[in-house]
Amino acid sequence: MGEGSYSERELLDANRRFYDMLWAGARLVEPQRFNTWPLVSSVLPRSGLQLEIAAGLRPRLPIEGTQFVDISGPALETLRGRGAKVVMATVSSLPFRTGAFDLVCALDIVEHVDDEDAALSEIARVATPAAVLLLSAPLHPSRWTAFDDFVGHRRRYEPERLLAKLAQHGLTVERSAVYGMQPRSSRLLDLGMWWLTHHRERAMWWYNRAFMPLGLRFQKRLELGQGMIDGTGVDEILLVCRRQDAAAGSQRDGGR
Repeated sequence: MGEGSYSERELLDANRRFYDMLWAGARLVEPQRFNTWPLVSSVLPRSGLQLEIAAGLRPRLPIEGTQFVDISGPALETLRGRGAKVVMATVSSLPFRTGAFDLVCALDIVEHVDDEDAALSEIARVATPAAVLLLSAPLHPSRWTAFDDFVGHRRRYEPERLLAKLAQHGLTVERSAVYGMQPRSSRLLDLGMWWLTHHRERAMWWYNRAFMPLGLRFQKRLELGQGMIDGTGVDEILLVCRRQDAAAGSQRDGGR
């Protein structure tokens, strides 16, 4: 489910068209307004570099001092205007040296790409051995809806498969939490998709001035649990990851 017949280039082009349309009419939301900010504040490196991949105009890391990567020109232009360092590239081919970043944030990314292994390999490659990696992904293929197709999702994950895939790329989950701002009402989602498809300018006006502020106002506080939380009934999950060798070392030090 969700594994379509599109080529990698077709999928990239479809994602770029959708997000160029979305970000061309959207306002930048400051990272401090999201429920991820307390977590981000606690893991920001005191010195070193940080990377956020495909944040669009919803960055979770501080705008100044963060390197941003995206496929959307309108998003990068806006971020650059705020003093951010930006580069147009894909998550599967990051133009940075190995071990460059002490914090890597890639939320709502791996479900969009055709080659999940290339994406996770690159995310892990550019992180230092002691880096924190913030990732998120939608769960349960059985929950697939038209909204997944609309936003360019390629897959949803069963929790066990997600853990195994991360481990395959040398990543372990230290903490996790229920995540996401998607409305629960399928009728509201269907209505939003129709308006974005047929009346984009008016839909973006309402999105910027009503729905996004309401979504921010009613965000639930992140409740982080150790390891992978029980994913039963969870639509999307936020993961705080480490390299497996670093996590093992941290556990050994804590046990002394």
